[in-house]
Amino acid sequence: MLEKHTVAISAIRVPLKRKKTLCEDKVHKLAESILEDGQTTPIQLRPDGDGYVLIEGLHRLEALRVLGEESVLAYFVRARLH
Repeated sequence: MLEKHTVAISAIRVPLKRKKTLCEDKVHKLAESILEDGQTTPIQLRPDGDGYVLIEGLHRLEALRVLGEESVLAYFVRARLH
């Protein structure tokens, strides 16, 4: 079972390909939802050197940034070899 971790947002790197999929409207809607209900679903990260790489949860991460949060709930996952 995956374990939740609290991670500093500043330690997370978002791959360029992933950044291109960002939708500002979705970020603002999620920010409103997080204000009302809190972060209900952790993002997914993989460790990378001294930080982490985002695997899943770009809009949740950006919504938390917009809200001025410094940390995020996350699951750590392993990279898949293709």
